[in-house]
Amino acid sequence: MVFGLSGGVDSAVVAALARRACPGAALALILPCESDPADRELAELVASRLEVPARVVDLTSTYRTLLAATGEEGSRLARGNLKARLRMATWYFFANQFNYLVLGGGNRSELETGYFTKYGDGGADLLPLGRLVKTQVYALAGYLGVPEAVLKRAPTAGLWAGQTDEAEMGLTYRELDAYLLTGEGPEAVRERVERMRRASRHKRCPPLRPRW
Repeated sequence: MVFGLSGGVDSAVVAALARRACPGAALALILPCESDPADRELAELVASRLEVPARVVDLTSTYRTLLAATGEEGSRLARGNLKARLRMATWYFFANQFNYLVLGGGNRSELETGYFTKYGDGGADLLPLGRLVKTQVYALAGYLGVPEAVLKRAPTAGLWAGQTDEAEMGLTYRELDAYLLTGEGPEAVRERVERMRRASRHKRCPPLRPRW
């Protein structure tokens, strides 16, 4: 099993599960790309604490070269998604190399609202957290012994400086998860979630095939 290890709670839980399921065939990939140094530090802490083999591949120069080759500055979102897609390509390089499957860290909260990069962190063979909302992932993380420093860190995709999931989504995971689990919540939350679901529907569907 190959998986990205970012320093966040989702990837840490995936690491713990992979270590338990495939103790001799689990590889964590730490892939900094103009990243906050804390990302790598926490990822290495998780790998050490959980005793998961890890490789570090710095994608910064590759990212900058590719971005320069486009001849475009690119929007912040486009640049961030490019980083996510470079990471996905790296996962699959190692998966091909070792005949492994790629484990993704997407959880139900992110998948249902489209809070992931299409063909980036959304590109995987298995999604072990796909039926768990974020608050459930945190509960599982505590049970699996994920380091406290990871649990206390604000969730972030790490695609640009200062990014946090909740600020970008415009609601907290607690609000989002409560609505996903019960179908009930404040009108503003309901409207926000349903808008995100509609806008991201294409991310959850296979490519369209025309009827000739």
